[in-house]
Amino acid sequence: MTRKVSKRRPAQEQDKLIFAALRESGRPVSAYEIIDQLRDRASLAPQTVYRALDRLIASGSAHRLESLNAFVACCQSDHQHQGAAVFAICDDCGTVSEFAEPRAVEALAAWAKRSKYTVRSMTLELRGRCAACTARMA
Repeated sequence: MTRKVSKRRPAQEQDKLIFAALRESGRPVSAYEIIDQLRDRASLAPQTVYRALDRLIASGSAHRLESLNAFVACCQSDHQHQGAAVFAICDDCGTVSEFAEPRAVEALAAWAKRSKYTVRSMTLELRGRCAACTARMA
């Protein structure tokens, strides 16, 4: 009996492949867009991509943008977010800027502590128009 050769990649290799796809896209992408982007290099099931994205998020290498239901690669080299990732998302061009705003995060953490609210995760998203789109509209 001939045994079928498995084409499974180790989780670490899948994570690297998916992280590279996030970096290459340069914009927020869904899991299905990642699958399409990698179609020539790998055959990936949605659950495989979601598991890899969960690992990348847990390690701080990627973020989920809740309002877009999409994922982006972390642009901060040290992956330190002081308890939260902060994003500005342009409604016109789709540009996403990641930045640190420790005072806002500290204020929210202080409220949670006073309210005895246990924070599992914190992602702050600002929605609006970037400077380039604002200038183009003027």
